[in-house]
This record gives sequence, C-alpha cells and structure tokens, in this order.
Amino acid sequence: MDRWTHKEGLRAQLAKEQGTLFKDAPLRVALCYPSPYSVGMSSLGFQAIYREIHEHPGATAERAFLPDDLEAHKNGGCELLTLETQSPVSQASIVAFSVAYELEIAGLFEVLTLAGIPLLREQRGPGQPLVVAGGPLTFSNPAPLEPFVDLIVLGEADETIHQLLEAARTCGTKEAVLAALAGKQGFHVPAAGKPMPALGCAADERLPARSQILTPDTELSSMFLVEAERGCSRGCTYCVMRRSTNGGMRLIPPERVLGAIPEGVRKVGLVGAAVTDHPKLREILAALVDRGLGVGMSSMRAERLDPELVGLLARAGYKTLTVALDGASKRLRETIDRRTDEKDILRAAELAKAGGLKRIKVYMMVGLPTETDADLDELSRFMRELGAVLPASLGISPFCAKHHTPLDGAPFEPIPSIERRLAQLQKSLRGKAELRATSVRWAWVEYQLAQGGPEAGLAALQAWKDGGGFSAYKRAFRDLADRAQPRQPENREGVLPE
Repeated sequence: MDRWTHKEGLRAQLAKEQGTLFKDAPLRVALCYPSPYSVGMSSLGFQAIYREIHEHPGATAERAFLPDDLEAHKNGGCELLTLETQSPVSQASIVAFSVAYELEIAGLFEVLTLAGIPLLREQRGPGQPLVVAGGPLTFSNPAPLEPFVDLIVLGEADETIHQLLEAARTCGTKEAVLAALAGKQGFHVPAAGKPMPALGCAADERLPARSQILTPDTELSSMFLVEAERGCSRGCTYCVMRRSTNGGMRLIPPERVLGAIPEGVRKVGLVGAAVTDHPKLREILAALVDRGLGVGMSSMRAERLDPELVGLLARAGYKTLTVALDGASKRLRETIDRRTDEKDILRAAELAKAGGLKRIKVYMMVGLPTETDADLDELSRFMRELGAVLPASLGISPFCAKHHTPLDGAPFEPIPSIERRLAQLQKSLRGKAELRATSVRWAWVEYQLAQGGPEAGLAALQAWKDGGGFSAYKRAFRDLADRAQPRQPENREGVLPE
C-alpha cells in the first residue's frame, strides 16, 4: 500500500464519521489502538480518552489503528499515518496505546514498527515520542508491556490523562515528564524500577463515559455507547472487575445517562460490568424506548430479568438474549462465587420466548480448577433442556487466571484436555444447541502473558519476530519457563480481593 492509497483510505473513513474532533495544538497525541478500526472504535474507553485529550488546553488527539490489510501495508512500505490529518504517527509528541487484553501486544509491535519507532524502550532516544500504554489490561497485568513503553497509565484514565498532558506540556523533556509522574497514583514508570502504584480512579462527577464519534464501520454499527454504571458489586473469583476493584460499583443517575445521549442517535448501548444490577435500569430503558431508540446492553444477569425488563428489551429491538453462567455445574458456580442458577436462565428463556425474542445465548468457561467430566455432563443436560424452551447457543472460553483475583495463579488446563471436553460437549449438543468456542491455543498464549512479567513481553516479541504463529509462542514461552523464577504475588492497592 503506497502513501497516496493509505491517505485516500483514511479520508474515506473520515467521511463516514459523525463527531470527529479537529484541533490545532502544540501537544499532539497519536492515540493508537493495536487492533483494526472496527474494533478500536467499538471501545468506549478509547473514545472517551479521545475526547478528554481534546478538552485539555494545548493538546490534541489524532487516532491510528492497526491496518485492516496489514500485509499490504507492510509490502507497500508506507509509514503509519493518523486518521485526522494523515500525518506520520512518529511525529506526535506522545504515542499512546489503549490495550484491551493480552493478545493485543502483537498489535502494539506492529503499530510501532509501521510508525518507524524502535520497539524496545531502551533503544529509543530523546528525539523519539513518549510511548504510553493504558486501557483495560492495566487493571490486571500490564507488566509484559514494560519493555516497550515509557509510561503505563493504570486503571481509569479520565482524570490522570490530564495530569499526563499537563506534565508533557510543562516539563519539556521525556525524562522530566517521567520524573514528575513516577510514583504517583495511576502512573507506572518501568525504568524507575518501583512497584506499581494504585490504580487511577475517576471522580464520580466525571461519569459517565460516552461515545464521541459515530461510524457505521464498527462491530456495533453506529451505536452510541454510554455508561450506566462503572465497576461491579459482585465477588466472582475469576473477574478483575469485582467489588474490591476501584471502590466497587458506582451507579450513574438516570438523568445523567439520558442527558449524555445527543439528538439524532438511533441506537444506544448501555455499558458497564453489571448493567442489569442498576436499580433504575427500567427507568432508563423505558425512556430510551419511548424515544424510539434501539438499545444494546452488556452484562445481562439472568436473575435480574423479569417480564417488564424483557418486554422493554423486546420493544427496543432485541432478538437474542445474552446471559452468562460461567461455571459448567452448580458446584463450580458456588466455588467461583457466581450467583446465577440454571433456574434463572430457564426462566429468562421463557420470558424471552413470551416477549417474542428468537434465541438465547449463554456464555461459559471451561477448564476451571477442579472441573471434571461430570460437570460438563451437567452442562450438556442443562443446555438440552434450555434448547427445548428457546433455540440456544453456547459460547465457550477457556478459563484464564488473571492477576488481582482470588484465582490468580491457578494453572491453565492442558490444551488436549480442554479440546477433549469441547469435543464431548459438541457431540452431546449436536442438534440441540449451537456451540462456539474461542481458540484454546490462543487462550493458552493469553494465560502466559496474563501470568507473566516483563520477560513474558520479551518472549512475545521473540514469537512475533519468528512469525507470530502458535508454535512460535509455544517455543518462546517454553524457553522462558526454562529460565523462570517463581513469581511473588503482587499487592497493588485498589485491586486486592477482600
């Protein structure tokens, strides 16, 4: 892909957007997402930080994404350009990444390489941009990012982004910026060699986060996203966003949620770790439906559903009800403190059918500690029962233990064992329920990064250099294991289990 073609593609993308921000300011931030545009623009946090940067005096943000056709871009030898002004990413003062989860580290390598920025922090000189990483990954384990970034913004960045921008505006050099921020809540400077401080936490007055740009070219297709709540009040032992993280669940009043939605929006996505736990959710939904808006919602809790709520969802255009069970059996769910029962989901399916919905989708984990074939048999029996009420789909992900949860350090079930269990489920549910599973092998790679330190990031870099296939990652992590020392549990304020 040559430079002219790259620019024309970016201009065509811009032409489809509503709400794009343009600002001429001395402090330019290249706000990068290490996945393609359709994924990055579906991220509420990415959009919220984009707006926050533009609101800061003297600062502007221009977005950049992993190209859709990565090989064509590489073969064309074109430097990665920003979307807003088609300027080289490398010319920005700050190159800031929002990283959602572990496997996006390869996208970070690609973006830095396409921008002509050395991958390793220690190889960059004073003339290179300040390279920063933040995003959802920082709530669990950002340590694999350390060799590649100058600064990690931990946790919620709604306020800390302004501290970073002010330091960059007033301190002059990268070294001075890092010295000013090192040790402060929400900022980790890898080169300083200090423990990670507490997560950044935005004041309630700054909520809700909301979309800035609408575009049809996202996974959510022109849906306006707005928080209904932040955090969670529950204690599921596998989840990073549990009640002990950043003060637990913070509710946003209906008038603030509704007041954040601009005129002309047709679809609204209510975002949060536990939206159906909001006590005023029905009030919010009723107001949206009365305005004739379509509604999407994350984190449906089956035990919270009732005829009124399902009726509102049906009026909002819902066709598929999506819920989570997470543990294959009642015994496992009690072990992981997942307060959802089979009867809750069966009742939800009956309500959905009565409301005219066409399908129910259940999310599940396999490979939890102590899981046995008997647990999978219980899940099979339940899904057959559920499918008799309403056409059912089962979405399965292998369990991957994360830092700062009670299950931190739990082993990854061997790949052949998980694959055998998936085959067992597929056979027992054939013709009764649809089953879709994420890749077991890449879940294993995710686990290695989730449980690793900076050395795991360097192993990922070696795997990426060796082609980025699973065999390359397996080889790199095998070599790392041969040299590894036992990991000590990390205590970081704001994310410890109670």
